[in-house]
Amino acid sequence: MSIYFAYLVVFILAATPFFEVVGVIPLGVAAGLSAFPVTIIAFSGNILTIWLVILMMDHVKAWLQKRNEKKGKAASEKRGKRASSIWNRYGLPGLALVSPFLIGSHLGAILAMGFGGTRKQITFWMTFSVLAWAVVMGTASYYGIDFLFSQTGSEGFLKDLLVIK
Repeated sequence: MSIYFAYLVVFILAATPFFEVVGVIPLGVAAGLSAFPVTIIAFSGNILTIWLVILMMDHVKAWLQKRNEKKGKAASEKRGKRASSIWNRYGLPGLALVSPFLIGSHLGAILAMGFGGTRKQITFWMTFSVLAWAVVMGTASYYGIDFLFSQTGSEGFLKDLLVIK
């Protein structure tokens, strides 16, 4: 397998809802990939799907409602209550900044729209949040995993599987 495939996997994982940059970046760097490209690719994958969710919000809401009606249950009350309390206390910036950890940025964008945020506001704050977390996690992964590798003599847990050249 080539290095391009490994970076494609990083992009796909980051684009998948509930796989956030806060998890994908350290995973990619721990796998032996370079921190800077992993950070950029993970950010791109994550923010692209968030922007698509924001752009297609009306369709997403209708799909979620049909899905929940079909299953005969309401939306996740635990996540909804958590997001609602954050929204009431800190507003859209607070929800955007903590959603990658607590509920996922994709669901955070959907809930922000439901709480009354505009597409423009949500796009700005979610982009800012994902970018900030990507930079923080990229930097932390670069230094933290580099330190770990120097202590263990490892070059990444997937280095042998991917045969990265």
